[in-house]
Amino acid sequence: MPTVHAQEISTARLVLVPLRVEHADEMAVALSDPALHTFIGGSPDDPRALRARYRRMTAGSPDPAVSWCNWVLRSRDEECLVGTVQATVVPADGDGEPVAEIAWVVGTPWQGRGIAVEAARGLVDWLAGLRAVGSVVAHVHPDHRASAAVAAAAGLSRTDEWQDGEVKWRRTLGR
Repeated sequence: MPTVHAQEISTARLVLVPLRVEHADEMAVALSDPALHTFIGGSPDDPRALRARYRRMTAGSPDPAVSWCNWVLRSRDEECLVGTVQATVVPADGDGEPVAEIAWVVGTPWQGRGIAVEAARGLVDWLAGLRAVGSVVAHVHPDHRASAAVAAAAGLSRTDEWQDGEVKWRRTLGR
């Protein structure tokens, strides 16, 4: 399976920009609300910790068969960073097809505007256009109704599978 690299993705209101370490300071502010960690645990990173994390993320997976693709979400209207999306592309699941595991987070001031839906749809559409993966999955906390709605709006369906206390959502892509 060839390595997948994040590329700029445009949607109506957003530009999904491949992650750079330089985004850390602005993202530390955008993602500073502790409420963002209600379902995932932990606490917001300060700029220094976020820079270190972004350095690891942009260096790529230590496994050459796994692609780490990460984006920041730039609002066209407000000209600022408002969140992130990511896709981890792994070689195969049970049916032998490569899988993209996706996730999203939008800063509290920008929630409730459909930004996560738009970003997730843009990401899934981009992945479908690559024809490099057979399916897209997301893991959503069972009590996180907003994230479940984002997954559904991006075309993923809830499964009966669980991983680490979260429900797996899946969409099969035509290859």
